[in-house]
Amino acid sequence: MDWDDLRVFLAVARSDGLTGAGKVLRLDPATVGRRIARLEEACAAALFVKSPQGYALTEAGQRMLSHAVTVEQGVQAAADALHGDTERLSGQIRIGAPDGCANFLLPQVCARICDQNPGLEVQIVALPRVFNLSRREADMAVAVSRPSAGRVTVQKLADYHLHLAAAQSYLEKSPPLASPADLHQHRLVGYIPDMIFDKELDYLSEVGAGTVALASNSVSVQFNWLRVGAGIGIVHDFAIPFAPEIRRVLTDQISLRRSFWLIRHADDRRLDRLSRFAEALAVEFRRELSRLEALA
Repeated sequence: MDWDDLRVFLAVARSDGLTGAGKVLRLDPATVGRRIARLEEACAAALFVKSPQGYALTEAGQRMLSHAVTVEQGVQAAADALHGDTERLSGQIRIGAPDGCANFLLPQVCARICDQNPGLEVQIVALPRVFNLSRREADMAVAVSRPSAGRVTVQKLADYHLHLAAAQSYLEKSPPLASPADLHQHRLVGYIPDMIFDKELDYLSEVGAGTVALASNSVSVQFNWLRVGAGIGIVHDFAIPFAPEIRRVLTDQISLRRSFWLIRHADDRRLDRLSRFAEALAVEFRRELSRLEALA
């Protein structure tokens, strides 16, 4: 068994199928399928259950996954050691995050880190759900609540703040807003109730608001509704500087605080490259969050 076979295995496991793996590996799906069949024959075990929905790991595949990841880490560590510049980061790092963080904080944070490390490639995956680090959907992830289970390490990045906000154009055409009780006279923008993937995101229930008239599982969609004066909703303070037409309201009566957490797979603690990236990310993240909130 060689590393190239394991690389194909990891791509299929992470992509849940041949097509996605083929795009990552730059191979056609048929070739990927033959490589997996060859690996299963060599292992004398089925590593995947094939179905119209994709490829799911079998119990043997799950056992193989942890060993394959260990080999991958070793290969990356060897590449880093041979790179010759131990002060700079290189290679590809993928970070997952909820879309509010991914849209308004991580772009400028990661750009600064890449400016300091020209050989580094950073991928930001913005998804309105929790990332599965065990499946290696990302090298690390930012979350809005601290996980209580799993083989992960957790680092608090920073607290952040949220307030009720709306565009001036909306406020000028809507009923007066003097207290939270007045929200029932307004069109609310927020999450689709049954698609709130983390209790920390259930903002409107916390402030006692009514039915959400304009709902999305995406913070960015909600933010753009507010920008065009479609309604009123809870907004991250760090997002407000990106839309001067939006202003906070009832700040003395409604103010929420949440936290961002950086989550990594427990096995990654041995990877100096990822540890140094996480350290740089934390520093730049806090700096950018403070800067944006000061402008809100």
